[in-house]
Amino acid sequence: MRQKKTASILRKFLLFNLIVFSILGLFTIVYLKAIQPNLIKKRVADHYIIINNTEDHIQRLNINFNSEEIKTFLLSTRFLFQSLDRVQFYDLEGNLIGDTNILDLDQNVFTKSDAIIEESIDGKIKQRSSSDQLKQERNKNLITSTILNDYQNEPIVISEKLQNNFFVSTLSKIKIDKDDVGFIAVSEEANDILNAVKERKAFIIRTVLAVALVILIFSLFLNKYILKPVGLLVTFSEAIRKKSTKNIDIKNFFVREDEIGILTKSIDQMTKELQKRTTRAETFSNDLAHEIRNPLASLKSASELLDKSAEKVESEKLLKIINHDVERIERLITDYSQMLKDEATWSREKMSKINLVEIINNVVDDFRQDLENQNKKINIKIKQKINSKNGYYILGIENRLEQVIANLLDNSISFSEENKKIEIKIEETSTNLVVSVQDEGPGFSETSPQKIFKRFYSNRPKSFGKHSGLGLNIVKNIVELHEGTISASNRVNNEGAQVKVLLPKFSY
Repeated sequence: MRQKKTASILRKFLLFNLIVFSILGLFTIVYLKAIQPNLIKKRVADHYIIINNTEDHIQRLNINFNSEEIKTFLLSTRFLFQSLDRVQFYDLEGNLIGDTNILDLDQNVFTKSDAIIEESIDGKIKQRSSSDQLKQERNKNLITSTILNDYQNEPIVISEKLQNNFFVSTLSKIKIDKDDVGFIAVSEEANDILNAVKERKAFIIRTVLAVALVILIFSLFLNKYILKPVGLLVTFSEAIRKKSTKNIDIKNFFVREDEIGILTKSIDQMTKELQKRTTRAETFSNDLAHEIRNPLASLKSASELLDKSAEKVESEKLLKIINHDVERIERLITDYSQMLKDEATWSREKMSKINLVEIINNVVDDFRQDLENQNKKINIKIKQKINSKNGYYILGIENRLEQVIANLLDNSISFSEENKKIEIKIEETSTNLVVSVQDEGPGFSETSPQKIFKRFYSNRPKSFGKHSGLGLNIVKNIVELHEGTISASNRVNNEGAQVKVLLPKFSY
């Protein structure tokens, strides 16, 4: 089955924003289209009030719907129309019988038709029609046409743009005693509506451009500082998984103190730890095979000689060798299996604040009881030199530290004879607790005592079959797990060996 290609986060982010932008754009278009009709609707509502008031005044004053009486009505009730540009009255046949523009009224109230007077070079005066006269004529013809062709017992709203000016007109019938007597047309210049629409459109466009710019900047930032590093880490992880020889450098992210830097450091540490474990497992398998091969060869030789030997003493000697080698192989396999289990559980165990002195006392008490049960006269003493009340606390895994102390004591007891003494010293420095295990055995014969921490260390006492050579190596691994150090040396003024463990003190 073909694996589906995964889209990048940036693509998903841009696609999501594109969808959101499309939806917002659709609503914006609908909103912009609704702005002008809504503003016109509000303006027409004011016209309806004027129309109703005019109809009431005509009916109350018993005005006949003819040219003369309508003109008189307009002169006497000019206050009704002070907020309007033009009011026109038409009879039922669409003939104009009254118009505020043809009255000699205050210029601040109505817009009059002004004739433009020009004087030529020869002194002759000529008069021409102004643009206002053309507008008036066009408006009159439009309303007359609407009355005759489009009016259907409902008020009609007419909006048009003439020479960069926007006009809104409301045409309605006038009824007197429920009889239709004519029409009234209220017209008003409404450039403010166009300005409001333009302002809102400009605001929306500026907002959209600003949001688009912010998204673009954020996308570039997201891509450069987050997505590219994450992509490089993915490539790095894939290269590790596929065991690729391709060199991918992620050290540039180490200087970052944010989540990417922390993630990079964690992946790098995890990778190194996995590589270390892999190398350790490979080396350990080779070492184990080598260690098992020796007792197997001895076992094979002894079994062949045993088959040929007729003497009882010789047979018993060979059987001891066979038994010794079998114990050796069994111990190697058991300790190897336990070590693999321990290493697997170390990564899952959580560290906590523990009292190192209590751990040492508990382990020592158990060993004292075992020595007493075995009738061995080896004295184990504890010397404590800690001044501060909280100086003996560390951050660690309790059962693992118990294993460290137990292995060190077991190793010292293996090299100690009867009536000898093993001393455990507990001291402190400014940052560490120091635990020293000293015995009175033969000490280390090697020029470099640090060899004892290697796997399958072979310089052992007579009870060699009881030891696999892994104990001190396990101790070293546990100490390093706690970010501590371990060292071995011969005692300076006394016979014997000492192993010193440094562990970081618990910091609040």
